[in-house]
Amino acid sequence: MFTAKRVADKKDCITGATGDWEIIIGLEIHAQVASKAKLFSGASTEFGAEPNTQVSLVDAAMPGMLPVLNEFCVEQAVRTGFGLNAEINLYSRFDRKNYFYPDLPQGYQISQLYHPIVGEGEIEVDVDGSDPIVVGIERLHLEQDAGKSIHDLDPNSTYVDLNRCGVALMEIVSKPDMRSSAEAAGYVKKVRSLVRYLETCDGDMEKGNLRADVNVSVRKPGSELGTRCEIKNVNSMRFIAQAIEYEARRQIEIIEAGGEIDQETRLFNADTGKTRTMRSKEDAHDYRYFPCPDLLPVKLSQEYVDGIKSALPELPDAKRARFVGEYGLSVYDASVLVSDREKSAYYEDVAKGNDKKLAANWVINEVFGKLNKENIEIKNSPVSAQANNTIVAMMVDKTISGKIAKQVFEICWNEGGDPAKIVEDRGLKQVTDTGAIEAMIDEIIAANPDQAAAVKDKPKTLGWFVGQVMQKSGGKANPQAVNQILRSKLL
Repeated sequence: MFTAKRVADKKDCITGATGDWEIIIGLEIHAQVASKAKLFSGASTEFGAEPNTQVSLVDAAMPGMLPVLNEFCVEQAVRTGFGLNAEINLYSRFDRKNYFYPDLPQGYQISQLYHPIVGEGEIEVDVDGSDPIVVGIERLHLEQDAGKSIHDLDPNSTYVDLNRCGVALMEIVSKPDMRSSAEAAGYVKKVRSLVRYLETCDGDMEKGNLRADVNVSVRKPGSELGTRCEIKNVNSMRFIAQAIEYEARRQIEIIEAGGEIDQETRLFNADTGKTRTMRSKEDAHDYRYFPCPDLLPVKLSQEYVDGIKSALPELPDAKRARFVGEYGLSVYDASVLVSDREKSAYYEDVAKGNDKKLAANWVINEVFGKLNKENIEIKNSPVSAQANNTIVAMMVDKTISGKIAKQVFEICWNEGGDPAKIVEDRGLKQVTDTGAIEAMIDEIIAANPDQAAAVKDKPKTLGWFVGQVMQKSGGKANPQAVNQILRSKLL
């Protein structure tokens, strides 16, 4: 029902010695649930604590300790499922996935394989320069995270930090519907945007709160699926794209040389841009899955699920449609504004009571441009949304020109203060007195008679006079009035 069956466009194919190859990509996104407590214990999930200071007896797998399911994590998974347009399963069950890691004290991971809490879904993904694609969702299941093994503190020892052990994860498994590194990066960007809107995961990839296992295989366009390799724990969209590009070419070279692809798990080295073997790929039977005897199945009522759905916020696709339909924004501008919940909220505060298109242009070009240049997040902007609302309002009512608005913005950025007071105290109000503007124009025309005479033959030279007037007025003359008076005098 949800699988998007398609062949890659030729532009997305990789050309090898034997012709074009199609890349098949599926992603398993591990999103840490935004919860103050772990999935099966009350231990804290706060980031940055001293090693092994947030470990309960349950997390440490002490004898006789039994897990207790965190209901809030269940609610967060259901919320995310709705964001993925997915089926919510009223019955789900936890399984034990058996394997050994030094940072997994239980010797198994509590996960969901056969009966996940969220079933099939689909999301629309924007890809730069191309039409949107639909990516199918296989499932979302809840599981506990392992701890962390640290290898770089001592050349002869591995240290173990169990603070992360037992933290709730949502594993979002896509169908193999992506055909390029750009589509995969766009998919991760969309999922991150969704979980941030829903506040079910903070999506901080630098902290490892959202990371992806990338499954890559290649085939001749339209033929049977090839053998896939899984690249573990890639934590940036740029690295995801690099890993896919390298891995696809590696597989193509092996096949074209007469070799076969081994199904395996690989790691991506960000310094070299290459993947390397980690271990042979296990299948489900290798983990000896069986129902967790310590946990009852999860049975949700329809009333409970409906209650979660009714409290959902406006999600990116719906918000973009509103910005286009009600505010008259372009699809591109609306997409930029809704890509992040905090950015869209900031824009709406700036646009309140103002011209919506002017506010969008101002926020995207001036505010976001400055934030990107200074590498500052929107929540830490030195200029508040209310201050920018005032700046835009003064442009709308002609109190200041666009040029002066940029000057006021810089003053607010560097010094702070109320934009309206800055304009008043520093004499930055726009000159709208046509008499004063006309006097300046007459003075400039009188001083430049040859240029004035040439305007009728070369109307484009009128711009030189506009510049002279704006310079003489210190940028405060109303541009519309300047143009109108100059045209009446020179054309």
